[in-house]
Amino acid sequence: MEHSQAQASTSAPKNRGLLLTGLIIAMLFGALDGTIVGTAMPRIVGEFGGLGLMAWLTTAYMLTSTVVVPIAGKLADLIGRRVVYVTGLLIFIGASALCGMAQNMTELIWFRGLQGIGGGIMMPMAMIIIGDLFTGKQRAKWQGVFGAIFGLATVIGPQVGGWIVDSLNWRWVFYINLPVGILATILIALALPKHRASGNVRFDIPGIVTMIVGVVSLLLALTFGGKDYPWLSWQIIGLIVVALISLVAFAIIESRAQEPILPVRLFKNRTFTTINGVGFLMSVGMFGAIMFVPLFMQGIVGISASASGTVMTPMMVTMIIASMVSGQFIHKVGVRKQMLLGMIVMAAGFYLLSTMGMDTTKLTASSYMLILGLGMGLVMPILTLALQESFPKSELGVVTSSSQFFRQIGGTFGMTILGAVMNHKSTVLLEQNLSPVVNQLPAQSAEMAAQLNQMIHTNPQGLYSSLLSPEMLAQMPKEFVLNLLPIVKNALITSLHQVFYFGLLFVILGAVVTLFIGHIKVSDRKSKQEHSSPELA
Repeated sequence: MEHSQAQASTSAPKNRGLLLTGLIIAMLFGALDGTIVGTAMPRIVGEFGGLGLMAWLTTAYMLTSTVVVPIAGKLADLIGRRVVYVTGLLIFIGASALCGMAQNMTELIWFRGLQGIGGGIMMPMAMIIIGDLFTGKQRAKWQGVFGAIFGLATVIGPQVGGWIVDSLNWRWVFYINLPVGILATILIALALPKHRASGNVRFDIPGIVTMIVGVVSLLLALTFGGKDYPWLSWQIIGLIVVALISLVAFAIIESRAQEPILPVRLFKNRTFTTINGVGFLMSVGMFGAIMFVPLFMQGIVGISASASGTVMTPMMVTMIIASMVSGQFIHKVGVRKQMLLGMIVMAAGFYLLSTMGMDTTKLTASSYMLILGLGMGLVMPILTLALQESFPKSELGVVTSSSQFFRQIGGTFGMTILGAVMNHKSTVLLEQNLSPVVNQLPAQSAEMAAQLNQMIHTNPQGLYSSLLSPEMLAQMPKEFVLNLLPIVKNALITSLHQVFYFGLLFVILGAVVTLFIGHIKVSDRKSKQEHSSPELA
């Protein structure tokens, strides 16, 4: 591996403060983009139409940003941090400009996909560079800070997006990235040193192609299965078959490649598999809260859809605080104990969520989310740190990006599994308890009854959102509300309890996996300089 004998990354930059400023700006505006765009979607659909294509604005970004993460990490090891990071920033900035200038929904979807490539390069690069710059103990603190920045962007994103859309128009949700992104690019380009590679750099093109085909097919199957197409439809089965064939081919190619994108031998390493396993399982469970708690608040507590989002704020606030504190806490308890503690706290949060009922208040739900956020904050920053402490500098990009990659895959898997649990349980309960009542509605309500029955079978979550929103309830006949509302609420509560139990199960599995993490010492030096792989467990 000729490039390995060269410095795989960067030497210490002369102006560390300038670089950190650029990294913080890039992280903030990259993370903000993931949340502020959602607030603009109703205006975009209002101008372009294409309501049926709206989901692709998120899906296109998710697909490209996920699949490019491990590629970016490997390229950062091969050709240097600066060229990869600056390229990602420029792609993101250019795609943001194109999104702002889009003239129809199809164009905007394509440009969002391009923007996702830039975003997928940017997100792991900040953590990789932090791994280059600091010793283990310093890294713990800074990765907590960057995790906090990401959490902050999640909290303020919808408010910022709403202000931009109301004060200007939806196009400025994308245009705002230009000046901020250009500033971050200049700072990073000036502060990051050049990389000098020795020998020929070999790119694993077959590995890249098979990984892209496999991961995109899998993500599409998970995204559309059970929602847009039945799980046993030829479309979903075909995507799963393509994904399996491609990923098997990818594993074979990676075992033989000179410079593999994701070396198969890493999976033989106990630290690599356990840490990424914890990250995957944590993300699966975490989306149970992020997706379904607002639905509970809207449907059971009876607050508006926009106000229900504020229940997430305590989770994000405690996650931010815990992320910043965990970097200091880890030196006293160690990686394994802190991860186990964080997963146990998360499990406690999920258990409390599963106890919510008709009389649950907004304050009670917020306190449960606070506990969940505390657990997440104790775990998330040290997932990357533990990997960086366990591998040589020549593989820092690969192992750092793998952490982001498996968490993103876990999030998609979680949304699919927990969504399927929600829909299945809801359909069973609503067919059993609601359909008989709906079928007894007067003849003049036959059209409404048909629509309700169809939603019971195809879109229970949509049924909950429409029947339980305060605005919709205000327009319904009083007798209708009195007869149907208790049935719908009970079905929602029982279904959400099932979701939270499954989320709890995944978190408990993650806690069990932490027990198999070996001893990882957070060092006082920078990333390992030796170029041999860590000892295989």
